[in-house]
Amino acid sequence: MTSLRFNRRTPADAEDALPGTLHPVLRRVYLARGITSPRELELGLDRLHSPELLKGIGEAVDLLCGMRESQRRLLIVADFDADGATSCAVAVRGLRLLGFQHVDYLVPNRFEHGYGLTPDIVDIAAQRHPDLIITVDNGISSLEGVARANALGIQVLVTDHHLPGPELPAAAAIVNPNQPGDDFPSKHLAGVGVIFYLLLALRRRLRESGGFARGGIEEPNLAALLDLVALGTVADVVPLDHNNRILVEQGLRRIRAGKCCAGIAALLQVAKRDARHVVASDLGFAVGPRLNAAGRLTEMGRGVECLLSDRPAKALAMACELDALNRERRRIEAEMQAEASLDLAGLEVEPEAVLPAALVLHRSGWHQGVIGILASRIKARYHRPVIVFADGGNGVLKGSARSIAGVHIRDVLERVAVQNAGLILRFGGHAMAAGLTLAAERLEEFEIALCAEVARVAGDELGCGHIVTDGALRADDLALDLARQLQSAGPWGQGFPEPVFDGRFRIASHRVLGGEHLKLTLCPEDDEQRCIDAIAFRQAGVLDTLRSDRLCIAYRLEVNRYRGESRPQLVVEAIREASTVP
Repeated sequence: MTSLRFNRRTPADAEDALPGTLHPVLRRVYLARGITSPRELELGLDRLHSPELLKGIGEAVDLLCGMRESQRRLLIVADFDADGATSCAVAVRGLRLLGFQHVDYLVPNRFEHGYGLTPDIVDIAAQRHPDLIITVDNGISSLEGVARANALGIQVLVTDHHLPGPELPAAAAIVNPNQPGDDFPSKHLAGVGVIFYLLLALRRRLRESGGFARGGIEEPNLAALLDLVALGTVADVVPLDHNNRILVEQGLRRIRAGKCCAGIAALLQVAKRDARHVVASDLGFAVGPRLNAAGRLTEMGRGVECLLSDRPAKALAMACELDALNRERRRIEAEMQAEASLDLAGLEVEPEAVLPAALVLHRSGWHQGVIGILASRIKARYHRPVIVFADGGNGVLKGSARSIAGVHIRDVLERVAVQNAGLILRFGGHAMAAGLTLAAERLEEFEIALCAEVARVAGDELGCGHIVTDGALRADDLALDLARQLQSAGPWGQGFPEPVFDGRFRIASHRVLGGEHLKLTLCPEDDEQRCIDAIAFRQAGVLDTLRSDRLCIAYRLEVNRYRGESRPQLVVEAIREASTVP
């Protein structure tokens, strides 16, 4: 099983020009994330990078302006995850606001069509007679699909953020900050951020050319789309660099002000989140999974329709459907986890040294839409790369991979593919996650090759989990004021992690909530007369293995709002006996 270390972040070794009014803890947190200038804390829209810096944006705007002049038919082709759904909603809403009268969308079915603009999807799209296909959150690797569209006389505009292959599709225009020769400073835009930037550039062109006046429409406020941009950016777990933090923060402000679309409001309602106090983690852990459930279990069209609805009652009804799908997804996931635990039971009694470098699991009947979540759960438990396979039909397995720091899983798959010609039929992804297909009869061969390659590159990281913290807090820092400051100091997320602290505490009391959560009252070691509430989600049994009431914990300091009262609360990430933590 995994051992656990608490490692503390080191503040940036640079001149500190942050405001002197900052709380010392917040200053320490910012410096540990490389923030040394007040400018990096400014999250106004005027601080966004210019759309004109994106390669291909001019050609894309020219193409769209020509389509608008003659009111040609546009068809959005989106990915089937939350980034794809929000990208689709932003494209449809934004283009309509900008004066396009014929805008439709199509989302491929994960199980029938697979990912991206494939030739089959183009043939389905052609039945709607579009003049232009616009891809959102996909398309940069769709060489065959774009070629098929060109053969049918349908132009293609690719908007994407994924890494391109050695060859680009022959599209009429491509907007992707990661394409060769692009000088856009932020390479971490989500798909929804790319299409939003394209709309900004198009609006500017229409303003300067008198397009709004000729069309008899008012220039729209595209900031109205930022709630969707924030949701897609957070849900896709892209790094929150300065540019992305601006997009997310501005979207969160609109949601808190009650200015979000009916679909997001409804999804927050069914998730029992107060929109007035929403933070980025609410989008990532409450709204995003409900939206993703549609693409995982059925088809993402339901999610897109929820985001496009302007009628609160209709949006709420669709949000309830998505919530039900998410509960079903959880049920399926729980069953798969139980089965995976049986398959892994033999490993748990063996010495750590004999565990394979990577874990490969497959059972007939496992759900394709849930294998990625299962891989994430097992990776966290064993702290080594995990690939979970489901049957893909016709003797093919479809796998979802999750990895750990230090093991770039896409590069690992590429090396396995190169060294074993024909073993992997198809693969793609990035450092921490990837997807692949292979023939079912070659699963064992693949597992051997994968484990050998992971063992070669992994070093000493296998089996050792790390929680990175921002150090300790004094007892008098465990207060509501600092909790509020930390909450408002974000948005926190991937690449700009929410502060986690570590410290030693005595358990004053504890009880189990809902059969799986641990509710605690803790007393900090430096002032045991002061107590604070704590909650450890899904850790009900952790105290059973501990021999002392003295703990070292890693935790987040948050605001707990209950029945109109706000109190500080520790959200526990990990618990160990004080004497056992490195």
